[in-house]
Amino acid sequence: MAHGGGSEGGTGSGRGGAEGRLGAEFFTPGTSSFTEFLAAHRPELLSTRRRVPDGVRVAPDQVPHGTTVLALTYRDGVLIAGDRRATMGNLISQRDLEKVVPADDHTAVAFAGTVGLALDMMKLYQVELTHFEKIEGTPMSLRAKAARLAGMTRQNLGQAIQGLAVVPLLAGYDLTAPGGGTGRIFAFDVAGGPFEKYGFHSEGSGSPYARGALKKLYRPDMSRREAALAALQALYDAADDDSATGGPDLGRRIFPVVSVITEAGFERLPEPETEELSREMLEQRQSRPDGPAATP
Repeated sequence: MAHGGGSEGGTGSGRGGAEGRLGAEFFTPGTSSFTEFLAAHRPELLSTRRRVPDGVRVAPDQVPHGTTVLALTYRDGVLIAGDRRATMGNLISQRDLEKVVPADDHTAVAFAGTVGLALDMMKLYQVELTHFEKIEGTPMSLRAKAARLAGMTRQNLGQAIQGLAVVPLLAGYDLTAPGGGTGRIFAFDVAGGPFEKYGFHSEGSGSPYARGALKKLYRPDMSRREAALAALQALYDAADDDSATGGPDLGRRIFPVVSVITEAGFERLPEPETEELSREMLEQRQSRPDGPAATP
């Protein structure tokens, strides 16, 4: 087999040596950030670095956008949830999009905004956390995880200005919090600014209505079931007033994604449980269309 140039085992930066051997950059001490490693050696693999031509703004009806996601802390940890709809302008582009993904054993991310870029960012973030733990031999702290996600969001600022914004929502269980483990929530703006939120938060086009619902329903001592019902009520209110947010679809059996993170780790609520809670919530709406009253 020939050595050296061409497509057969070339020696470009970050592309390995002859016969597919890893290049020197893989053995050179450097950053524990996988994103920074790619930026240095294979920047073309970072979707957040690609921009449409200068002066061009992408129309909102040309690319799918995810809508409403939320998170709230409860007695045992933190819950994170999202509706399933993606839209392109006034069209529904997808009815079963999953906007909540686990980042590691005790962290999850949900997103609103440009779907394609968001999915790439979530995958890269998962690798980022795994890479750090393998290099450093210890998991990142929750605040450091928020800082890393903020940096990745900031890298997308150029595309956000052109209409391709991604807004993540981070929820995690902090095992090292003073006084014992606890659920925490971090929100971000399109420029990557991280903000810790207390109690609950929501992002996306339906977020004002979801936050309004959570404001009247939230209690810090809720059980998992109570927290899940509150999240479903909030997503229903968002769907009721925001056409880009999808409510439970009984005909297609498509229901919001609801996940919890506790000391035991990440867990997505099983589909039968989410369906049961969604049907219970919809039955309650038959007698009270505007939803339950504020908790005394």
